[in-house]
Amino acid sequence: MKLEVVNIAGEKTGRQVELNDAIFGVEPNNHAVYLTVKQYLANQRQGTHKSKERSEITGSTRKLHRQKGTGGSRKGDIKNPLYHGGGTIFGPRPRNYSFKLNKKLKELARRSALSHKAANNGIVVVEDFTFEKPATSKFSGMLKDLGVTGTRTLLVMPSSDRNVVLSGRNIQRTEVIQAADLNTYTVMKANRLIITEKAIQAINEQVEK
Repeated sequence: MKLEVVNIAGEKTGRQVELNDAIFGVEPNNHAVYLTVKQYLANQRQGTHKSKERSEITGSTRKLHRQKGTGGSRKGDIKNPLYHGGGTIFGPRPRNYSFKLNKKLKELARRSALSHKAANNGIVVVEDFTFEKPATSKFSGMLKDLGVTGTRTLLVMPSSDRNVVLSGRNIQRTEVIQAADLNTYTVMKANRLIITEKAIQAINEQVEK
């Protein structure tokens, strides 16, 4: 698959870039994408939730009244879960939500996500650029010229560019990432991908390794 290369003003440069079919042209595996996104979100969970159980509540352990002869139900101490302020029955405990996935499955999911975007015209290739200094207005103007304003956008750079990152961090629904950190979740989260020419090469090199 070939895509036109445009500059940050949205004008065609007359060049085309070849997208590797092994990355951008595979048959998407939806289940692999689902599992990888699920793992990513699970790994973000701290798992520190905790409620106090009966043994952890502060209170007297004295039996409230004798077992028989009152005409009422049997009662233990004031920490009974049925009472207001008592312990919680089967409450949440700290746990680790992360789980393991094979590297091949995660790589298949990433390729599936990129192929899905390519098949649905969700990728824009721009020539390599940089900013002399952070400029949010310039970054916003670039998005407008590329026709991606108002959509969730992911800009993929070949390496970390501080000025570009600072220019785009205050723009809603916009994220800047380097090619080495590209993952299935960030790709699927975005509606449009803006990828520079060198970033395309970096992605291809990762697969060749």
